[in-house]
Amino acid sequence: MLLREKSQRSFQMNRQLGSSLAVVAGTVNVLGFLQFGYYCANMTGNASSLALKVNALDMRAAFLSLALIVSFVLGAIVCTILVNMGRRKGWGAVYAFSLVLEAAILVALGVKSIWFTQVGVPDGGAALVLSFVMGLQNATVTRISGSVVRTTHVTGMLTDLGIEISDWLESFYHQVDSEYLDVIKKRLWLHAQIVVCFIVGSVLGALGYAYCQKYILFIVAIVLIALAAPGIIENARISAEKK
Repeated sequence: MLLREKSQRSFQMNRQLGSSLAVVAGTVNVLGFLQFGYYCANMTGNASSLALKVNALDMRAAFLSLALIVSFVLGAIVCTILVNMGRRKGWGAVYAFSLVLEAAILVALGVKSIWFTQVGVPDGGAALVLSFVMGLQNATVTRISGSVVRTTHVTGMLTDLGIEISDWLESFYHQVDSEYLDVIKKRLWLHAQIVVCFIVGSVLGALGYAYCQKYILFIVAIVLIALAAPGIIENARISAEKK
């Protein structure tokens, strides 16, 4: 699921990876708000918040909103640098390693939250880390899917979903090539499932915060490692066979 990219990937691969990471993104976004007081995957909201805070002359809050956006972009930059470097060096599991990096950052943040952060007090630094992680994740799935899938926000997915629904409904009134109609249905299912999974992840994040707040980031990290492990193992097997 993490060894093939762009045109080499099937709809099923994109659906499985996109859905899994959408659950992660929904969970992290809600945790960022409940635990630290900031949305860490919703850059549209942070951009609007930046404008509102500047208008209200609350420059400290405006700076934090800007910092969240910059952190998200930095995450995407780091992912792209890692992927490009991995390609040059022939790392077949470079996308899997990106998820492992994301998991490691979440584990470190979980440790910090348990031992060094006062519960209930907004932590802007932690929020910046989560924004970085979301940028890293979104760039990972965007690059590997050839911009077909994004997981940290639902606005684009809802737009794509609306387009696919419109094309699907139009097929009832106008003749559409059967192969193209099949593609429409697959895309519709893909986008709908990712949106639902983001919402499910958000619910799980709220429940996790309520019942296992200290350990929820570790649980998310375990999920990421579970997603990355098959790709790393398969890549190691292929490399061993080539030697």
